[in-house]
Amino acid sequence: MAFHNLDRDGVTALVYTFYNKVRNDPELGPVFLGKLGEDWEPHLQRMVRFWSTVALGTREFDGNVFGTHMAISGVEPEHFKRWLAMFEETARELFAPEQAEEFLTPARRIAGSLQYGYFGKIEYM
Repeated sequence: MAFHNLDRDGVTALVYTFYNKVRNDPELGPVFLGKLGEDWEPHLQRMVRFWSTVALGTREFDGNVFGTHMAISGVEPEHFKRWLAMFEETARELFAPEQAEEFLTPARRIAGSLQYGYFGKIEYM
């Protein structure tokens, strides 16, 4: 299998592949569905802008990641472990190891920060 490049098309592939898995996941799907409803496209486009900013330095994302997530109900500690495991799996499927780390290092940091915000502690994945 050929890996994606670390560019906008690669970021788009990561976002769409990952969130397709999330949507069909029995643990995470209901949490996201409760927030996003049936129309995931605006969220997916926002996540492409977010991960393009994080991994490519495009600076096209403008938002409050922490505040937005703190407003979501039904989040449990195990959701962070599941999200991170699925994200890591997807990044490693689509990118060479060093390119996958461009997503995974910040993903771990973000997941830990959000988990701390919700529960006052970080349970390492």
